[in-house]
Amino acid sequence: MPWKEATAMSERKEFIEQVQDEESNISAACREFGISRTTGYKWLKRYRTQGETGLRDLSRRPHCSPNQTPDDMQAAILNVRTCHPTWGGVKILAYLRRNGWVDLPAASTATAILQRNGMLDPQESCKHRPMQRFERGTPNELWQMDFKGHFRLEQGRCHPLSILDDHSRFLVGLHACPNELWQTVQSQLTRTFRKYGLPECMLMDNGSPWGDDRQSPHTILTAWLMRLGVTVAHGRPYHPQTQGKDERLHRTFQEELLDQCDLQTLQDCQTQFDRWRDFYNHQRPHQALEHAVPAERYHSSSRSFPETLGPIMYQPSDVVRMVDESGKIYFHNRRYRISKAFRHDPVALQPTEVDGVWNVYYCQFRVAQINLREDNC
Repeated sequence: MPWKEATAMSERKEFIEQVQDEESNISAACREFGISRTTGYKWLKRYRTQGETGLRDLSRRPHCSPNQTPDDMQAAILNVRTCHPTWGGVKILAYLRRNGWVDLPAASTATAILQRNGMLDPQESCKHRPMQRFERGTPNELWQMDFKGHFRLEQGRCHPLSILDDHSRFLVGLHACPNELWQTVQSQLTRTFRKYGLPECMLMDNGSPWGDDRQSPHTILTAWLMRLGVTVAHGRPYHPQTQGKDERLHRTFQEELLDQCDLQTLQDCQTQFDRWRDFYNHQRPHQALEHAVPAERYHSSSRSFPETLGPIMYQPSDVVRMVDESGKIYFHNRRYRISKAFRHDPVALQPTEVDGVWNVYYCQFRVAQINLREDNC
């Protein structure tokens, strides 16, 4: 049998003692020790030239490594990882390529460099499951909006509000808000709309201030968006994956900024938010974009923000009713609940193909349906 690992040196010494005699049978000794004649003669030659030192195993490391990653490249990979401790080999190489580096190694090599230098958790690649991706076809077709979980400051709390373009992953807004009131959100959206124009549609969850519940999805904020001609869409209740891109953004935001900074005031927050948003949009390679940056796929909307809202107009054939303070309209001698979000504004009623059933529109959006055959609300 071959040399046993725990007794290799002792067996080699025993073999040498047995075959040193010129009259010894080396072939028989090799068979006894379970080794080939080539191995037997190798150890005998080493012993005669080097003594017992020659019986030790030699290092298998090559004398030279012509394909080894250059030192400056390894240093660059480690430097990027130090600056961005959540990035893996693929993203690091994409970042270096964008910054002029050429002859980059394989992603597996970059990952190995991180592992050798203790900069990569062996379980890191298993932390997150890959997500199935889908996206809108053009910029500004859909924006996703959500609050990330708030956190404590020296005084008060910060409520980060993110607004993300679905097609390009361009972060059109990242605002440090003191609360989650509709007035605060409207103020921040106004700033964003002035800079980038209006999207066709905005997707948000069912929470305040842009939702109430499934039966009453309209709020003062969403009514304002409708006045601007922006379609309002809500994700399915208890299904945050509907806004998967925004959820993924929040995780990146947490790992790359919030976990790295000690933020004490809202001004500190907004300063760091602006810096990180610029980096995210213009420098950080995005895996879902084939390692392009979001700014390369985004352009501002052609729909400009109107500083003054015009009157709500309907077709002459529409039946128009005013929503009262309680959110109801009076129609066919009955009162029907529409939504308090539209109080003091007119809505239009249009008959459907079903007798007694009418659709209710606010601006160009259908917001309710009433049935004259049912009890009044």
